[in-house]
Amino acid sequence: MRFFTWAIRLVVFLLLVAFAAKNIEPVELRFYFGMALEAPLVTVLFASFALGALFGILALLGTVLRQRGEISRLRKKPYAEEPTLPPPGL
Repeated sequence: MRFFTWAIRLVVFLLLVAFAAKNIEPVELRFYFGMALEAPLVTVLFASFALGALFGILALLGTVLRQRGEISRLRKKPYAEEPTLPPPGL
């Protein structure tokens, strides 16, 4: 199984390298106020992917921290005793 996993990783890596080699033409990104940036297409694609992943992580960070805090509070809290039922016939 380990060999299969590494084989898939190698194939994906080689596909990404081939993709990068095919997309080295410069592209121009135009921003507001007349600012522009010229960079290879593969760099622009990688940067946009990395920024998207970063924004996704930041969007989940609050939820994860809140859940971790709640888990730690629940671990510190002693177990509640079972509620006793009233005797039948009341």
